[in-house]
Amino acid sequence: MTTLKEFEDALREQGMHMALAILEKLRERDRGKRSAAPARRIAGRKMTPELARRILELHATTEMTQQEIAFELGVNQGRVNEVIKRGKWLEDDPTSPEAAARDKAKARMKGEGGRNRSARSAASEKRPKRKPVPQAQLNLGDL
Repeated sequence: MTTLKEFEDALREQGMHMALAILEKLRERDRGKRSAAPARRIAGRKMTPELARRILELHATTEMTQQEIAFELGVNQGRVNEVIKRGKWLEDDPTSPEAAARDKAKARMKGEGGRNRSARSAASEKRPKRKPVPQAQLNLGDL
């Protein structure tokens, strides 16, 4: 299938400047009609034991799918699955694995813990640089 860019290039090669002008007018008209589309991604709510219990309640009392429950409550569908299948987030324990993982991720985002960008660049500077081997000199015995 031909792309619009290829079509334009073909018109230019044939010297069809009038067709290119018409195409540009159509583009301008379309740009004028465009509106900013709302974000498709929904900002997820923080998982709490109350929210987890509400997920289980909806799952047990309705015929809603996990996707519908997630949309209804404004959470990620994967979180709904984890609550239903594994019972995660049902207790408000700060030492639970999911709470620890969340805190660790937050610390990484703030730049605490783990290696940050400057540590990575310092580590890469310590490594010796490899010299590229020209193709003519490459022998299988060298590997």
